[in-house]
Amino acid sequence: MLEIQIEHTSDYTLCRPVGELDAYTVSVFREALGALDEGSCLLIDLTSVPFMDSAGLGALIGGIRRAREAGGDVAVACGRPTLTRLLHTTGFDRVVSVTETVSDAAAALADAQPPPP
Repeated sequence: MLEIQIEHTSDYTLCRPVGELDAYTVSVFREALGALDEGSCLLIDLTSVPFMDSAGLGALIGGIRRAREAGGDVAVACGRPTLTRLLHTTGFDRVVSVTETVSDAAAALADAQPPPP
């Protein structure tokens, strides 16, 4: 079973899946990403995901694409070495900022934002 926790801050929306992100649970993750505000900054925290397969990776990439097409930006926090290795091996970290902690990912989002006028 996969649970999705959503938190809104003044700077970004935090999406935290809790549980395995695989072919059996990926629809819950896709729906949650699709329901988020368009054009906002999105921080995806994979810290509570012990396993992710190609279906989960595909949903993650799709969510990032939708967020960027809507004018938003995305960062991923992932402190699990096995998932981090997957993200690096697939080149995912060249598409989006991948950091170890939520605070580092929030800082990466802040650095990516244009300065206020």
